[in-house]
Parts: sequence; structure tokens; C-alpha cells
Amino acid sequence: MSSGGVSSSGGNPKRYLWLCGVVAPLSPFLAWLAVQLLGVGILWALGVVLMIVIIPLVDLLTGPDKRNPTDEQSKALENDPFYRWCTYLYLPVQYAGLVFACYLWVTASMGWPERMALASTVGVVAGIGINAAHELGHKRTDHERWFAKIALAQSFYGHFYVEHNHGHHLKVATPEDPASARFGESFWQFLPRSVYGGIRSGWVHESARVRRRGKPVWSPGNNILNAWAMSVVLFAALIAVFGWAVAPWLIFQAVIAVVLLESANYLEHYGLLRSTLDDGRYEKCSYQHSWNSDHLCSNIFLYHLQRHSDHHANPLRRYQTLRTLPEAPQLPAGYAVMIWLSMVPPLWRRVMDPRLLAHYDGDLSKVNVSPRRPASRAS
Repeated sequence: MSSGGVSSSGGNPKRYLWLCGVVAPLSPFLAWLAVQLLGVGILWALGVVLMIVIIPLVDLLTGPDKRNPTDEQSKALENDPFYRWCTYLYLPVQYAGLVFACYLWVTASMGWPERMALASTVGVVAGIGINAAHELGHKRTDHERWFAKIALAQSFYGHFYVEHNHGHHLKVATPEDPASARFGESFWQFLPRSVYGGIRSGWVHESARVRRRGKPVWSPGNNILNAWAMSVVLFAALIAVFGWAVAPWLIFQAVIAVVLLESANYLEHYGLLRSTLDDGRYEKCSYQHSWNSDHLCSNIFLYHLQRHSDHHANPLRRYQTLRTLPEAPQLPAGYAVMIWLSMVPPLWRRVMDPRLLAHYDGDLSKVNVSPRRPASRAS
């Protein structure tokens, strides 16, 4: 395995680049500053501009990054607290931006389009916050798992903490997984299936876990209920302080965050399928069952989420040590581009369907095909 990562900065030349992740939660403040300096109301949507313009441009300029740490370097990186604090830092800045946005919604001289633009920026922050929760929620330390729930509270998506770890990771790249998109299934068909299926799957798992411990399902020990309770308390507190005028924007930004998360879910396993073994079980999840991207800037902002194959093979591995592997299928661009592409089904299918079929040498029996699109017509 290529080392390519030796440097004086703890064996990782990207060490201080991870601090760039805080730029995303700072975007409500940066948007305010840009509007004050330039007087252009559309700049309230700076978070969206960051995702659809700035990150893709930097990705294009910097190109892919295929460096991997050696096993020895990985051990040092795993034990270096600097990388943990990079993710911890996201949370206070995320919530400072949310409070600041609430203040602006009720005090600033903004029209409805500008308020919506700011809510879109806050939604992008919450969406990337779900990704921070994804990184934290996989860890075994209690405080990191609680941090994951805190990060999820803004988007009211606390069940993700349970479903992702105990549902998605077990059923990934199978027809049984609501978060694995099928070939021929548009994002807009996938979205309600994944949202409803994720809530249902998470509740089934968590209620069974609580019962095994001899406790009632409707109790504070239920991880879905206590995560949702954090959202209720958060929204109630913000409405109590700033008034009901912020309620529509809190809902709007949460919807934006969920759509961004589910669009990432959609592209991560689109059409990929684990084979069925002779005993009826699915083969073990391998590097072949997740789409990857090595584009540098979007990986920095998403804590290496795009090295998704290694994450599924080693879910406890921290983001700074995730590897890129040649056998993992590759996306043509980073998530910042692919997320928006997924929302335009004809463009998505033109780009991704040939790539998926090439991955399986045109063998549709190996593809996770949508039941809405018969295999005979899938090509």
C-alpha cells in the first residue's frame, strides 16, 4: 500500500487542512459579512455557493488525492487527539451559527427570499453536521456518541444515530436496505423510501434493544427518543427566545439538511449489490460495494466520507486514516458535484448508469435493480 503520506506533520500532509472543515459552520457569519460589505442579498446563500461552486472549483484545481498512510502511520494518526478536536470543533460553531441566524431572521432587514437564502445556508451547515455526527457516532466513547446526537439535533434526524450503525451497515448494498439506492431509481423516488425506511428500521432495532434490557420502549434510555427530545428542546428554546417567526426557517433548514444527507446516501451505493451465498445470506460487504471519490477539497469538508468503501469495511476507523483502494468503484467527481447531479435524474442516469454497468461488465444479475424498472429494460 502506498505510503505517500510521510511528512513532518504527524505523517499526514493534510493535518492542518482538516481545520478547513470549520469554514462550513462559519458560513452564516461569513454570509452576513459578505452582505454587509457588498450589499448583495443573494450572498445570504453563501453556504450553498460554497457547496455548488467553491468546493467543486477547488476540487478541479487540486485534483484527486490518492495518498494513504502506512500501517505504522495509521496507528499514530488514530491516537492523535488533534483529529478528534477537528470534529468536536464543528459543534459549537454549528450552534453559534444557528443562534446567529435566528437573531438575523427576527432583527435584520431582509425580505422573504433573503431569509430563505440564509435558511439554505443554515441547512447546508446542518447537513454537513449530520456528516460530523456520522463520524462521531461510529466511535465507542460515550462522549463522542452524545456529541453525534447533539450534531443531529439541528436537523431533527436523531434516529440516524441508531439506524446508520445498526441497520445500514448490516444491510448495505442489498434490496433490504432503505439507504441503498437501486439502479433505475431516481433520487426523488429514493428520498421518501429512505426517510421512512430509516425511521422504521431504526425504531425496530432500538425498541428491541431496550426491551432486551428489561426497560419499557418509551423511556429515556431509548436512543431515538432521547435524540428526538434534544431536537424538541432545541427548537422550543429557540422559539422561546426569538419568537414563532423563526419556526418556519428552523423547519426549512432541517428539510435542506435531510435532503443533503439522503442525496449522499443515494450516491454512495447506487445500484451496487452484494452477492447471495449458497446459504441465502449476503456476502460480506467489501470495497466493491461503495462508490468513492478521492477529490481533495470535498474530502476535507466531509471528513473523508468519500473514502466510503474503507469506512464500510472498517467502520470504527477514524476519518484521518481511511484509505483509498484501487478496487473501489470511483465517482467522476466529488460529492459536492454528485449531490446536485443526483437531483436531476436524466443527468444522473446519463453519467452514472454506464459507469455502474461497466463496473459489473454489463451483467444486470449483479446489479441492485429497482423493482419499478424491470431488469429486461434496465439497459
